[in-house]
Amino acid sequence: MNIDLHEFLKRSPIVPFIREADYAIRNPWSMHERRLFDYLLVYIQEGKCIFTVNGKDYFLREGDFYLVQPNSLVSLQGTTKTITPFVHMDIFYHSDRLVEVTEEKNVGQMDTSLRKRIMQPRLNDFEDVAIPIQFKPENPLWFRDSLIKVIKLWQAGDTLGFIEAQIIVSELIFSMLKQYGEFITKSTKAPEDFNWITSYLTFYLSEDISVEDMAKRMRMSISNFSTLFRKHFGISPHQYLVKLRIQHAEELLLHSNLKLDEIAENCGFTNAQHFSKMFKKHTGRTPGSLRKDK
Repeated sequence: MNIDLHEFLKRSPIVPFIREADYAIRNPWSMHERRLFDYLLVYIQEGKCIFTVNGKDYFLREGDFYLVQPNSLVSLQGTTKTITPFVHMDIFYHSDRLVEVTEEKNVGQMDTSLRKRIMQPRLNDFEDVAIPIQFKPENPLWFRDSLIKVIKLWQAGDTLGFIEAQIIVSELIFSMLKQYGEFITKSTKAPEDFNWITSYLTFYLSEDISVEDMAKRMRMSISNFSTLFRKHFGISPHQYLVKLRIQHAEELLLHSNLKLDEIAENCGFTNAQHFSKMFKKHTGRTPGSLRKDK
């Protein structure tokens, strides 16, 4: 597909639709070859499997993650007793998504026009996206727990559970695109576009934000970003981030009962000792003395 994902999303946004979700606790098993019309996301919680995609075998074991994209020929086999939590889903919004189509049902009788109409776009067909079939998330524990929570919510069958499940799936899709996509705009942002930076940094104060992260968001080199940042704010990106963290810490000291280690964590400091040292350096006071005077 000769189009970038950003342009495609203007017409077909990412609005996940979960078709099926289950924990899949089974004795040795197999499923015959069929063509997928949607996405299949699987986690191997226990056991060993052989999944064949377009003629290539993938040998999966406990802890592996597996994503098969649409229009793939797939056969699945569990060679031992397995627990394989999975989600079948659409990723992109499609007006015909409610048409009930399963991989096994009537594949041979389905006319090509219907097949083409309901087939989900493949993420890997877009520019700068390459998600491997057998992949390793940056945060495997979070990814695993999120996937299992999606299944629990979807199976509960209540309205809010459906909505929350789709939100979490969106986060999983975002994490894969962030890890395996390289999205670059063709234009360079102007210095006035730094107006977003305060809100962005405030929202992510508790995280480990680097100058490289900020520069990447602006589609700039680190040196160019740092030069323009100093021109806009009068100080370096790191100094500005520390300033925001100290300001937020002051608010928490004055208006909350959080302990120092909790405030340190909320404001992105390594620990309470590091927080106290930086706070005194920038304010001339210790956190404790400020809290006593409130």
